[in-house]
Amino acid sequence: MNATNHISELRPRDIRRHFDQAADRFHEADFVHGVTRDGLLERLRPMTIDAATVIDLGSATGTAIPELQKRFRGARVIAVDFSAEMLRVVRRKRSLLSRRYAVQADARSLPFADTSIDVIFSNLMLPWIDDLDAVFAEIARVLRKDGLFVFSALGPDSLLEVRQAWQTVDAGEHVNRFPDMHDVGDALVRAGLRDPVLDVDRLSISYRDAGVLFRDLTAAGARNSLRNRQRGLTGRRRFRRFTDTLFAAGGDRSLTLELVYGHCWGSGVRRGGTEIAVDAGEIPLRRQ
Repeated sequence: MNATNHISELRPRDIRRHFDQAADRFHEADFVHGVTRDGLLERLRPMTIDAATVIDLGSATGTAIPELQKRFRGARVIAVDFSAEMLRVVRRKRSLLSRRYAVQADARSLPFADTSIDVIFSNLMLPWIDDLDAVFAEIARVLRKDGLFVFSALGPDSLLEVRQAWQTVDAGEHVNRFPDMHDVGDALVRAGLRDPVLDVDRLSISYRDAGVLFRDLTAAGARNSLRNRQRGLTGRRRFRRFTDTLFAAGGDRSLTLELVYGHCWGSGVRRGGTEIAVDAGEIPLRRQ
């Protein structure tokens, strides 16, 4: 799919605003990021790769950076995020992280030279991207041949209970639609990234009431950023109908998150216009 023809379902301006507003409280509700961060680091453990430059893409407040510095000794670890306020927290927390190692950028247009990055680590950034082709093309561009891209995302069953509860109230869009694992894999291949491997895990989170749920969503920056969401206030009556439906059984309500983990490798992609070209002489042979 040509990125220039993509019609975004998300409003990047709203995403940035929500994460800017959440930066100072993000630590209060980043437990899901913690689970997926640890899952990614565990999957990195058996991989052998020499790295001089590592990007934490969608770094948020930079909680993965100390572990990445331990994992890739001597490497330059760069925090990259869409939100200036998240990066302000990174700089405040990490006295050893110089200003030039915290970069505000859109993942669809990374300010790095071709094939200049050895490892790209991305924890739960992809749920806020609805144009995977554009982002993966940029990752393929900046990642060196045999460089590593490792990431986590959310699958389509995530927050299904919340989506279904809203559907009993109105026809509006209230929850992002997350891509299937196979669609993510196909997009990686289209970008020219090599040997994608993906797996899925599930996480169940229990909430006692809607107030705590929405407090956590707000603190994590995970508010509605859909273009076609209903404008204006939801209204007390409709919101009450939603919460009564979601917590109809009484007691705690379990919410599902479908966690997608993946990694793939750079293959020396060169882009010309909107096309992707790979030198046939540089295509690695699979070992039997």
